[in-house]
Amino acid sequence: MDTWDAITSRRQVRSFTDQPIPEGVLGRILDGARLSPSGSNRQPWDFVVVRDPEQKERLSAVWRGAAFTADAACVVAMVQPIVDDEARELMNRFDVGQAALQLAVVAADERVGSGLAACRDQDLAREVLGLPEDRFVAILVALGYPADRPMEPIKSLDRRPLDEVVRFDRW
Repeated sequence: MDTWDAITSRRQVRSFTDQPIPEGVLGRILDGARLSPSGSNRQPWDFVVVRDPEQKERLSAVWRGAAFTADAACVVAMVQPIVDDEARELMNRFDVGQAALQLAVVAADERVGSGLAACRDQDLAREVLGLPEDRFVAILVALGYPADRPMEPIKSLDRRPLDEVVRFDRW
């Protein structure tokens, strides 16, 4: 799949088949996230891949909108350090967001679906994942093969027209 096809295939997947993701495919997806750009090359992320069904079930309770993650082939917890500096916190979140998007696009390129979720209950996440106290889960990314339809370019995206979204030089 080329880059444009991967971008137009990418969608929020919340229903997965029980097909496992081959190790080589998962490795490429994770490597895509690892290679994401990062301000000053800080790379403020660690990834915890959860495949155990009981762990996925428990982890899915960290946010009311994360229940779908329990049925994914795996869940990638994108972990970042807790910092005292507000500016650094914002930069770290931006960097982890870029890594999450890059992970999702590489997954789409591999025809693997992804669904992103927030993590509100950090204590539960820390317990399930065994995180140290100086880390937190910024984003959960469920990965798996979509149950509804394959990862293919969407012909008619429900998006605002480009000329309605883009302005040049001034508002």
